[in-house]
Amino acid sequence: MVDNKVLATVNGKAITQNDVEMLLKSIDPQRAAQFYTEEGKQRLLEELVNQELFYFDALEKGLDQDEKYKTEMDRLKKNLLKEYAITRFLNDINVPERDVVEYYNENKDQFNKPESVQASHILVEDEVKAQKVIDEMNEGLSFEEAAEKYSKCPSNAKGGDLGFFSKGQMVPEFEKTAFEMKPGEVSKPVKTQFGYHIIKLVDKKEGRTSSFEEVSSQLVQQLTMMKQNEAYVKKCDELKGKYEIKINA
Repeated sequence: MVDNKVLATVNGKAITQNDVEMLLKSIDPQRAAQFYTEEGKQRLLEELVNQELFYFDALEKGLDQDEKYKTEMDRLKKNLLKEYAITRFLNDINVPERDVVEYYNENKDQFNKPESVQASHILVEDEVKAQKVIDEMNEGLSFEEAAEKYSKCPSNAKGGDLGFFSKGQMVPEFEKTAFEMKPGEVSKPVKTQFGYHIIKLVDKKEGRTSSFEEVSSQLVQQLTMMKQNEAYVKKCDELKGKYEIKINA
């Protein structure tokens, strides 16, 4: 265990390494990036020192006895107790593994992964241009080089790679050709509303059902949330019968 090193003291109150780390975690991640250096952590330490100075100054002035402060503290304490009570109630709710397995077996259709393909393409204005590109590839220009050189699609920066996609994600003419091809094949020019495509099929994945192991953690989270919501509503109904409620319209 790393020692919780005391970095500074203010009026006898220690400020530790853990205090700095906790402050760092409370900052928005994008903004926090600037404080991960030694210089940044020193700035956080200085801020903690400043806060302690204001704390002791407030005590000396008796601000802790101010009625506005007491009212705010009371409000914060009530809200904290509400959050604590709800969190404690929900944390006691879990889903037995047998229920997770049963849900998976009864709802396997929810975990179907459709057939998908990975394709690259070169998009040009007309069929004549497309054929010239094909001729250059036949003479030794690689598909990726041709995509970078001639394709109008932003995917040209990645050699035309479009990644994996399933049916329904591309325009019909493009999709029909891609799903009929075999990995490694390059198509003839395919006309769509965007122009002419030369398609190269990179890979193909058959449709399948995700295994229980693949989705178990997602299912536990999903079923736990469902069970917690049901328990929360039921508990609220129970408490409504115990405590008087008046709603002013």
